[in-house]
Amino acid sequence: MNITVYGSGRWASFLAWYASSAGHSALLCGRGGSASYESLKETRRNAFLKLPDSVSFTSDPLEAWEFSDIALVAIGAQQLRSFCETLKDAVPALSRAAEAGEGAGKTFVLCMKGLEENTGLRLTQVLNETLCGAVDAAVWVGPGHPQDFVGGVPNCMLIDSVSSALTRRLADALASPLIRFYYGEDLIGAEVGAAAKNVVGIAAGMLDGLDVGALKGVLMARGAREVSRLVGALGGSELTVYGICHLGDYQATLFSPYGHNRAFGECIVKELPYPYLAEGAATAFSLLRLSEQTGVELPICQAVARVIRREMPPRDILSGLFSRSTKAEFY
Repeated sequence: MNITVYGSGRWASFLAWYASSAGHSALLCGRGGSASYESLKETRRNAFLKLPDSVSFTSDPLEAWEFSDIALVAIGAQQLRSFCETLKDAVPALSRAAEAGEGAGKTFVLCMKGLEENTGLRLTQVLNETLCGAVDAAVWVGPGHPQDFVGGVPNCMLIDSVSSALTRRLADALASPLIRFYYGEDLIGAEVGAAAKNVVGIAAGMLDGLDVGALKGVLMARGAREVSRLVGALGGSELTVYGICHLGDYQATLFSPYGHNRAFGECIVKELPYPYLAEGAATAFSLLRLSEQTGVELPICQAVARVIRREMPPRDILSGLFSRSTKAEFY
């Protein structure tokens, strides 16, 4: 298959590497002039991997669109709306399909985890809203870091979409000995669960930074329950949160030295700068918006947001989180 990867960061570069390694034709489409794209194009490597010669490059969205059977999108979650608008302007066929409310015969798989900060929308909702349903939308979520995958360490991940037929077709097409894909059956739960695990990851990093990492066990138990109640209120299945999209991703997010969100949480309580994108920071505020809409209490998300806003010393905020009034465990 012809697979286009939109993006040039560490996950996008891995996806191009993975698609090529799995026997597909891979084209990486980056933003011309961006440092990460130009460096990757020139050297075919970054800090995580070396791209094989079979991976092609372009900064032309139209070329990338025409090439793809499947498009994997791996950009910052907060950039998705503007990316869609730019793509629509650059691709006449997409613009016409969006205006007519018709399918354009393309499949977009969103490979980042987050919610739109200003609206609380899931990323497939943003995609459908901006492109008016012109493309088939799916998500690719679950545990794994490029450093592990390129080292040959396998893992399991999840594909989900609004169509079980599309989900199965994508999962079967993208699977390899390195990644086993499960079929998702709850798009709401998959998206919210995958986004929210980054917020729990920030909280885990804060605990590490305060030398109270022993509390991670409680954090994991309470985090999964907190998010499951929200997913249920949004119309998804609470059980989805206990699968690969959320709880199954805790090791990679709360413990791995490669996790950006955990590292961000540790740095913020130590008052150190953190130079990389931590999607959970924006997601914390998105989740609080959903909390207001649904009436579901999200104390972990609220605590993370308060630390990010520097409302009080982090130790005081997190101590308050773990000393809340006693309730039944699974309240």
